[in-house]
Amino acid sequence: MTGRLRQPTGRYGGKSAEERQAERRRRFLDAALQLFGDSPGFRATTVAALSEAAGLSTRQFYEEFRTLEDVLAVLHLQVNDWAEEAAAVALAEAGDLPLAQRATAVFRAYAADITSDPRRIRIAFVEIIGVSPRLEEQRLERRSRWVDFICAEATRAAARGEVAPRDYRIAAAAFIGSVNGLLHDWRAGRVDATLDEIVDELVGQLLAMARPAGWLPGT
Repeated sequence: MTGRLRQPTGRYGGKSAEERQAERRRRFLDAALQLFGDSPGFRATTVAALSEAAGLSTRQFYEEFRTLEDVLAVLHLQVNDWAEEAAAVALAEAGDLPLAQRATAVFRAYAADITSDPRRIRIAFVEIIGVSPRLEEQRLERRSRWVDFICAEATRAAARGEVAPRDYRIAAAAFIGSVNGLLHDWRAGRVDATLDEIVDELVGQLLAMARPAGWLPGT
């Protein structure tokens, strides 16, 4: 009796080809977080050094990425996604709390996430700067998403009579610059404060921006 040939499963070591590829990609990104976000930094890292740190070959690197810049681009988006998710979860959990408490919860969650690993701050605020027009566009696009986030919440707060109704886009862009700069300096040890004090300062700036002198709730 003739047997029937089985279709190849593509599994090796109990993992599918897709699972093995995802694992390789993760190992490259983990290695890049260390090399780009700590030492020697993005500009001093080579494909060979990254591959060695990942325990993989340069051939495998080029199966996953075209250039080291592509790796940095993925890491930058990943770091921002983590922080954005933390902020969104905190906002959802804050529900209908007063504005000051909502803002504190959101920025505490964001700050705790982005500062939880100094390599994340370096990827988000340092290594991405000046690499190429493509990455500069990506950086500005992600900043715009944070501006949109603040503007959307300001619009909701204005509808509740919690803040002055106006266009907050310019103020939000300026505020994001303050957030990035202050958190970077704090993580670098240049600001003598606790993270809670940093968050309180940022929330104070945000409320002052949204509630100008002479404004009364509900007006």
